[in-house]
Amino acid sequence: MNAQGKVHKYGDNVDTDVIIPARYLNTADHKELASHCMEDIDKEFTSKVKDGDIMVGGSNFGCGSSREHAPIAIKNSGISCVIAKTFARIFFRNSINIGLAILECPEASEKIENGDVVSIDFDTGIITNVTKNESYKAEPFPEFVKEIIKADGLMNSLKK
Repeated sequence: MNAQGKVHKYGDNVDTDVIIPARYLNTADHKELASHCMEDIDKEFTSKVKDGDIMVGGSNFGCGSSREHAPIAIKNSGISCVIAKTFARIFFRNSINIGLAILECPEASEKIENGDVVSIDFDTGIITNVTKNESYKAEPFPEFVKEIIKADGLMNSLKK
């Protein structure tokens, strides 16, 4: 499993209300949620993001509520992986459950800049900043997590 894309970078404590504002939670349509992803801190996010792009955050990414809407909005916007220094625990598990790849890597979070092109090898945990010709090491996914992500979510992985 691999990913490569342009980076959209945000800071510390990006909470679920910023990722998908509460005023949009009355829809179950994943594409509708994605169309409002990050709009309160980055009005141009949805027009800039391309399928396969990478989101990078700082500490405590995904803090706030326990709703799954936040990782659903990120994933359906086209983001293939979120890298952060640390994640809120419920956001971390919700992301895996819905099949959004996420990696904790403090070095990558600090050194990667907005607009860099990043490549990720999920089998080894190696994050390569193609723009800067640097590599960072995250903990690779265990096999069961890789299977959940490949299946596009926990519920789909149980159908196999």
